[in-house]
Amino acid sequence: MIVKALLLWMLLGSAFLAILYRRPLIALWREPVLRNPVLIVESDDWGPGPAHHADALERLSACLAKHRDCTGHPAVMTLGVTLSVPDAITISRCNASDYAALWLDAEPFAAHLKAMLAGRDRNVFAPQLHGAAHYWPPALMHAAAEHEEVCTWLTTPASLETESLPSALQSRWTDASRLPSVSLSEGATRLAVSEEAEAYVRILGEPPRVAVPPTFIWNRTVERAWAEAGIHCVITPGRRYEARNEAGDLIGPNMPIRNGERGEGGMIYLVRDAYFEPAYGHRAERALAALATKLTQGRPCLLETHRFNFTGRQADAAVAEVDRLLTQALARFPDLRFSSCAELAEQFRHGGDWLEQGFARRYSAWFARLRALSRFWKLARLSGLAYMLSAVAIISNTSTRA
Repeated sequence: MIVKALLLWMLLGSAFLAILYRRPLIALWREPVLRNPVLIVESDDWGPGPAHHADALERLSACLAKHRDCTGHPAVMTLGVTLSVPDAITISRCNASDYAALWLDAEPFAAHLKAMLAGRDRNVFAPQLHGAAHYWPPALMHAAAEHEEVCTWLTTPASLETESLPSALQSRWTDASRLPSVSLSEGATRLAVSEEAEAYVRILGEPPRVAVPPTFIWNRTVERAWAEAGIHCVITPGRRYEARNEAGDLIGPNMPIRNGERGEGGMIYLVRDAYFEPAYGHRAERALAALATKLTQGRPCLLETHRFNFTGRQADAAVAEVDRLLTQALARFPDLRFSSCAELAEQFRHGGDWLEQGFARRYSAWFARLRALSRFWKLARLSGLAYMLSAVAIISNTSTRA
């Protein structure tokens, strides 16, 4: 009698749980599964800057070129490129009444652009559109009129590092000059996307294929405009943020985004949710653990890092840590692949040969993804569903090794 009751509890509880979580269960199954571990180091905020930033790019290029994956492809660092900074001298002359920009192809930044393009030609840098600017210029001007520190930054010629701006003002696709932020008009958004795509072509000599929204704020209007400009991939943190609240926190639809899902205009989403900031004390072991987890889940490992790691006092140590990471990753995962996000997105778009089709490997990855759903897995253990899923996983793993 007790055994029958337990079996009935397991069957009913498992059925109820499967129905309750049917949408994420189906979505996780549909998410593509990679055959090999894939590692991409994603570095944002590169663009116009102090002269020593060009040297930093050259050091990184040399470091990446030393490492080759199982196909002979060199290690890749994507560069989230910001195309301009304020023209402080021009803005000062008009008492900060009008905005003016200095672009990456201006003479003072010739060495920066040369280093980027040289790294791209060596297949170690993969430029991505981070924006015409790492802010919304009208919002920056409004904030400068009300806050002296912002006005000082805006009118100081040496102020080329947008990382020092207040966090809310670093968002491009919302007006955060006052909080809560205000949505941009559709017309202003579409015009800005068109202009920055044209600037990208002028400066880098090719159309943008991947967009990285500054502070991960964007909306469907921005996404549609990106698609019309020829962009086919958006880097996400696993969800979309659309605004900032009264406290300056990111807010948006509470809908998860998964690798390979489609957005507006057929846009491919990639998820970047692992962090590697050596300046904050992150070590190679942290990134290797993330890579191991992603491999188990059949997902790519996109490591988020930023320019400041490689341009400040800790720059030499940060480059050394990247070198150590790549060395250990290749030793631990001999079948590792290096890739750009654009190349990976094409694999997801067309169902390329990087993707696993066999049931056993797909189930194993799906099982690992389910275990990462904390609340679901706790309920699955209570209902008994977890034990049934585990049994199938054991059988699948056995058949794969056979």
